[in-house]
Amino acid sequence: MSFNDPYSGDILSGHSRRRRPEHPKVPAEPGLVVEVIADGFVGAVTGFERTYDGDFIRLADRYDRERLFKLREGAFLLEGKRVTLTRYVPQTQPQRSNSGSRKVTGVTAKVAAPSRIWVEGIHDAAIVEKVWGHDLRVEGVVVEYLEGLDNLPERLAEFGPGPGRRVGVLADHLVEGSKETRMTRSLGPDVLVTGHPFIDIWAAVKPERLGMRAWPEVPRGEDWKTGICSRLRWGTPREGWNRVYGAVESYRDLDSTLIGAVERLVDFVTIPDVDKRDLI
Repeated sequence: MSFNDPYSGDILSGHSRRRRPEHPKVPAEPGLVVEVIADGFVGAVTGFERTYDGDFIRLADRYDRERLFKLREGAFLLEGKRVTLTRYVPQTQPQRSNSGSRKVTGVTAKVAAPSRIWVEGIHDAAIVEKVWGHDLRVEGVVVEYLEGLDNLPERLAEFGPGPGRRVGVLADHLVEGSKETRMTRSLGPDVLVTGHPFIDIWAAVKPERLGMRAWPEVPRGEDWKTGICSRLRWGTPREGWNRVYGAVESYRDLDSTLIGAVERLVDFVTIPDVDKRDLI
């Protein structure tokens, strides 16, 4: 006697098998800004915790409110795309400098080169040093600040730029028609002025690195840094600067206009035969 076993063979034969969608895996690097799909919370990664219930990341929003979220498959949005966050493991010995260039080890102090890079203020100097400091020390280039672009003509007269003694100037708010643009024209072949379009170098830091979607608008006539701190509830400009400076670790945290401007200045003061016209 024989009979057909209805449960023999592949019971799913003839039916499609639905696979769970796979999402890109992204290390939860400190400062990375993501959105939690479950409740729309937007914040920057500030830490990682491991508990008996699994791995969690800590996110802080623009008001410094912190929350913990479990690292689940496809639970976050990064730049509008669904991703799976993983634990970030920093490199113990990075092979790249903060500017993205190849890191040179065993660099010894050298005599400062005759050429200089000038920036408008101490905040500009601090950010340039934090990102490009390694590169500039390798080349022996000194960064100095002018305490305002209005001092540029006097400083140039004192310095006396010439062949082999160049000056590269980083300027804020360098846009067509601005006072800064008019002031920096026709300075000769040994002076190069480049810059970014923002009113202050703070705004050249990507806003998402500080847990916000965009920098607030401050009306003309109001002190910009004071207005920013008031709108973001950051207290004083000194406290605001601490936040901005702490958000910058490498060139990835800066707007491309600032990166390009500084790279052009570095080339101008370190490559003797580079023509200024090729960098403008």
